[in-house]
Amino acid sequence: MMKRVLSASAWTLSALTLSACGVLSGAGDPVPEPRYVSVVNSLSWTDAVSGKRDGRRTSWPLDKLKGQIEEFPLAQLKQCDQAGVCAWGMLRAQRTLLAYRYATGGVKLELELALDVDRRQEARGDDYHAAMAVPSDIPALRMSKKLRPSLMLEYGKVQHLQFDYGVSFDVCVLRYDAAGGALDQCDIPYI
Repeated sequence: MMKRVLSASAWTLSALTLSACGVLSGAGDPVPEPRYVSVVNSLSWTDAVSGKRDGRRTSWPLDKLKGQIEEFPLAQLKQCDQAGVCAWGMLRAQRTLLAYRYATGGVKLELELALDVDRRQEARGDDYHAAMAVPSDIPALRMSKKLRPSLMLEYGKVQHLQFDYGVSFDVCVLRYDAAGGALDQCDIPYI
């Protein structure tokens, strides 16, 4: 009798497991999460003094990134008109990952990008305080944008967003195997 009860229980358990698998992995359901995915992003601009491209490129594990705010370094921007009169501005920017979802061949990211260009900017952190300002006798650039792009990123493909005054944001996602080897390439240059 005990063998029949255990046998019936085992059969019921295996039937429930198989039916759960059918429910969880249907054709229209989300793609299973890869072993390890990293988000590479870069904010860049043309440095007002040197005229060279400047910025910051970072890489973060996707599973640790949700809700995390990345503060980019303060930057000086410059734009000159045809007469050679130049206006300067100080850039403060941050990126927040609001949500993500795995999809076939990539990841859908919900981001918030906040860009602020003005005469004066300041940034504070646990171990730093920085401030930059344009003198009052020099024309100042101004821009304030808060964007919430919803991006469908294919693995290894760079998404490029261009803003005023030569500021740009690039982002892509990479997969890694169990040994930590990259399965994709992300053509966002180191700055």
